[in-house]
Amino acid sequence: MILTEQKPIEEIIENFGKEKKIFIVGCGGCPEGAETGGIKEINKIKEGLEKAGKKITGTMSIDFLCQKALIRSRVRPRMETIEKSDAVLVLSCGLGVQASTEVLNKICYPALNTKTFGGRITGMWHGSERCDTCGDCLLEYTGGICPYTACPKQLLNGACAGQSNGKCETDPDRDCGWELIYKRLKKLGRLENLYRFIEPRNYSKMLPKEEDRKSKHWALDEEVI
Repeated sequence: MILTEQKPIEEIIENFGKEKKIFIVGCGGCPEGAETGGIKEINKIKEGLEKAGKKITGTMSIDFLCQKALIRSRVRPRMETIEKSDAVLVLSCGLGVQASTEVLNKICYPALNTKTFGGRITGMWHGSERCDTCGDCLLEYTGGICPYTACPKQLLNGACAGQSNGKCETDPDRDCGWELIYKRLKKLGRLENLYRFIEPRNYSKMLPKEEDRKSKHWALDEEVI
């Protein structure tokens, strides 16, 4: 099971800035099992955002947000509402935020940080997305493309000089991660995000807190069968 923890509600509100109309999507898979997703947590965050003056245009829970085909089929009746919203808040691991951004073609803000310790993960449904479990998800700034996994050098503030024709110098068949991020932000009308300086990774955030490592969820994740 992928372990996640909710970002502080103050951080979520601050990240939205001037955006007022928010649609909330939650994952009914791993986050619900970790008690950070599902209807109950969606309603908690909805209440907190409304107190801060945000207008919640709608909410929904989808079984697995790491499955793009499932997202497409479930959101189809709600797409008009989502398109009229300023942004989407996603209660899922980094995989779900990435998949949701691609499908919805909207800036998707992560409500959770992924804490599973042990390296990059894929979801229950194996797609092209990867999450590096950094413990401090910043996918709203990079258009739903993870710089840690899309860029072989894990650069956080733009491309290096080692790319040619959109390909990475480490592998001529691999797309430059920051070229992909640039194109996605341009498509979303968010190129101004590139002016934000992203602080170096704080590795201490990757590991769940000590009390969480003693929880039943962590025990299930670590159990050797």
